[in-house]
Amino acid sequence: MSAIAMFLLGVLVTLGGVRLWDAVWGFRAQKLDDYAIEATDASPPPDINALLGRRFEAHGLIFDYTGRARSRFFAEIEGAFDGADGTLKERFRYASGETDRREWTIRLGPDGRRFEATAPDVVGVAEGELKGDAIRMTYRLQLPERAGGHVLDVVDWLYLMNDGAVVNRSEMRKFGFKAAELIAVFQPVAASAALPAVAAE
Repeated sequence: MSAIAMFLLGVLVTLGGVRLWDAVWGFRAQKLDDYAIEATDASPPPDINALLGRRFEAHGLIFDYTGRARSRFFAEIEGAFDGADGTLKERFRYASGETDRREWTIRLGPDGRRFEATAPDVVGVAEGELKGDAIRMTYRLQLPERAGGHVLDVVDWLYLMNDGAVVNRSEMRKFGFKAAELIAVFQPVAASAALPAVAAE
C-alpha cells in the first residue's frame, strides 16, 4: 500500500473514531431519557412554561473550536406562553460592546413536550422537546456578516436547576466539525424587578 493510501486510510479511521465518539459518548449523544423524572403529587414534572415562561438575567461564554473562551456576554431573556403559543425574547450585550437580539416564536405540539420554533436568524424551523428537567433543541443558525455569515448546525440543551436557574449549553458545528460552544446561566428575575437596559442595535 502506498504512503498516500496509508495516509488517507488513517484520516478515514480517525474521522470514523471521532464520529463514533460523538454518537456514543459525546455531548450530542445525550438523550432526553437521561433526564426523565417521576411525577408525584407534590412535585409534578415542569412544563416549558415552568422552565422558560419567566424573566432571566444571563451571563455566558462562547468558546471556539480549540476550547478557548473568545466572547463573554450578558443577556436579558423574557419568556411568555399562552396555551400552545409562546415567545422567548433575548437581548445580548457582548464584552466587545456589540449588541444583538433574537426573538423566538414557539409552537407546542399536542403532547405539550415537542415543539417547533422560528427566529429571524434561524434557517428553517428549530425542533425541540422537553422531558423531565431538560430541553433539547436542534436548528441551523445563520451568523451575522460581521461573524462570517456562516450557517452552523446547533444542538441546544437547557437544564433546570433546583433554585429555578437554567443552565444552557450549546454546540455549533460546520461540516460536522465543532466550530464553537456556548455556556450560559439564566438567573430568574422577579417580575417587579427592573432589568438593566441593553442598548438596541
